[in-house]
Amino acid sequence: MNQLNNAFTLFLSLMVEAMPFLLLGVAFSSILLLFVDERKLIAAMPRNPLLGALAGSLVGFLFPVCECGNVPVARRLLMKGAPASVAVGFLLAAPTINPVVIWATWTAFRDQPEIVVLRIVFSLSIATLIGWTFSSQKDIRPLLQPNISRLMPAPSTGNPAKDNPSNPGTSVSPLLQSGTYLLQQPGQMFQLDNSTAYDLFASSPVSKPLAAKLKLMLDNMVQELRELGGILVLGAAIAAFVQVAVPREIILSLGQGPITSILAMMILAMVVSICSTVDSFFALSFASTFTSGSLLSFLVFGPMIDLKNIGLLMTVFRPRVIVYLFALAGQMTFVFALLVNLHVG
Repeated sequence: MNQLNNAFTLFLSLMVEAMPFLLLGVAFSSILLLFVDERKLIAAMPRNPLLGALAGSLVGFLFPVCECGNVPVARRLLMKGAPASVAVGFLLAAPTINPVVIWATWTAFRDQPEIVVLRIVFSLSIATLIGWTFSSQKDIRPLLQPNISRLMPAPSTGNPAKDNPSNPGTSVSPLLQSGTYLLQQPGQMFQLDNSTAYDLFASSPVSKPLAAKLKLMLDNMVQELRELGGILVLGAAIAAFVQVAVPREIILSLGQGPITSILAMMILAMVVSICSTVDSFFALSFASTFTSGSLLSFLVFGPMIDLKNIGLLMTVFRPRVIVYLFALAGQMTFVFALLVNLHVG
C-alpha cells in the first residue's frame, strides 16, 4: 500500500510540473502555424546545403511544435518547395530546438545546466548533419510517398523549356496523363499533380480569414491536447511505476553502466514516446540513478524517433527512408551520449 501511495504521489508531481508546459506548447504551436507564412520563410533560407540544414534546424524557434506537430509542418515545407536539408533539419530538431522545450528543460534541470546546454547542442548537431546528408539527394521526390512527390514543384534544371514544358502546341488530354483524379463537379475532374490541386492541398492557413484562422487554431489546440494529454498521462504513469515497482538494484545496475544506461534510456524513449514539451520531467525522475549521458540520450533521441509518429512519417517518406533516419539518429545519439559518460567517468 505504501508503494502505491508513493507511485501516485510521483505521478501527480510529474503531471503538475509538466501540464503547464504542455498547454503553453500547444498554444504556441497552434498560433504560429496559422500566422507564419512558410513561403516567405522558405524564400529566406540559405541555398548552401549545410547552412540550409542549420537554418531548418533553427526554425523550431518560429514553430514551437512537439514531435506530434513537426511532421505536418515538414510535409508542408516540402510541398512548398523547401530544400530537403531544410525540411529534414526541421523535422528532427523542431521538437527540441524551440523556446518552450528549452524552458521546460531548464525548469527540470536547473541544478544541472550542462544537461540543458548539451541537449540543445546535440540535437542541433544531429539534425544539421542528417539534413546535410539528405541534401546529397538532388531530387528528393524518389524518397517520398508518391502523393507527396506529385504535389512538389519539380527541381529546376536550368532549361526553361524543360522546367516549363507546357505550351499550346503540345497539350495532352488530361485523361492521358499520369496521376490521381478527384471528381469535382458532375462531369468535371481535376488532377492532384497540377497547379490547382497543389494550391488546394498545400495552401497555407495564413491566407485564410481571421475567423477561419481562429477556428482552426482552437480545433488544433483541442486535437493536440487530446492526443498529447493522453501520452503525458501514460508517460507519467510509466515513470511512476518503474520507479516504484522495479527493484532499485536492477535500476542501479542498468543506470550506472556507461553503455547499458544509454541503451536502456534510448529504448525507453522509443517505447514511452512522451511529448518533448514535458519529457524533461520524465527524465528527471531517473536523474539520481542513471548517468548524465543516458539522460541526454533520452532527451535527444526520444523527440527525433517517436514510435507513435511512424504513421505520420509514413505519409511523407518511404519506409526505407524512415529506417535510415532512425539508424542515423540512433548511432549519432549513442556516440554523443557515450562521450559524455566517458568524460564524466
